[in-house]
Amino acid sequence: MDLKTIVLIKQVPDITKVKFDMEKGRIDRSSAEAEINPFDLNALEAAVQVKEKVGGRVLAISMGPPQAISALRDAISRGADDAILIEDKRFAGADTWATSYTLAQAIRKTGDFHLIFCGEKTVDGDTGQVGAEVAEKLNIPHVYYVSKIKNVTVEGITLVSEMDDASYVVESGFPLLVSVTKDVNKPRLPTLREKLRAMKTEVKIWHYEDMSEFLNPEKVGYTGSPTSVHKVIVPKEKERRGRIFKNVDEAIPAILEALERERLI
Repeated sequence: MDLKTIVLIKQVPDITKVKFDMEKGRIDRSSAEAEINPFDLNALEAAVQVKEKVGGRVLAISMGPPQAISALRDAISRGADDAILIEDKRFAGADTWATSYTLAQAIRKTGDFHLIFCGEKTVDGDTGQVGAEVAEKLNIPHVYYVSKIKNVTVEGITLVSEMDDASYVVESGFPLLVSVTKDVNKPRLPTLREKLRAMKTEVKIWHYEDMSEFLNPEKVGYTGSPTSVHKVIVPKEKERRGRIFKNVDEAIPAILEALERERLI
């Protein structure tokens, strides 16, 4: 039996360059170049390694605007076999709840599957909620904060999950959703041959109409999002405050007092 593995991919702006729209309370995605969410690269690598060990196919799925197709082609160049972009204006403005609902319904449309991999979080949202919510809506178990895949067969998988100050070894059958940390692996770089293959591989695009039999229109996009940004406050950056001492005898007590005040000693 070959495993069908799905990887959830999100295209995000370069977080070091992106700007924030204070009035709308959202990221201005047009202010910086887009790339695959770094944590999703670890999820993709994990899926490809599973395929290389036990066989099967890897399907990358992303929900986003038309330009997100470039992220899916990048995923193909890194080992994914197929890719689907969920794109429609009716999906815009979705919070994590509406996003996970739409992704879960898209996964249902693809048919039976064994594994779903996703990154721990996205650098633009940092919620870490979508993966668990997808699993909940598909009514399947999930394992979060996976730092190592110890073993995988066509019947099940053994994982190491990092929770608070302890590591847990978890064994599970399929289907299962796995959320990985950056420590799980080192994502591979695509070769020229794989980049050329990705350019020739069709990326399927599903619009609302293509998924309508699986969707409740009241649960997608902005309409289906129970949360919204009320107000955005950016804290002022604290400036460093220096102090000059004329002698050591004066400096030592002051330094110790400051360290105690900040609970550093």
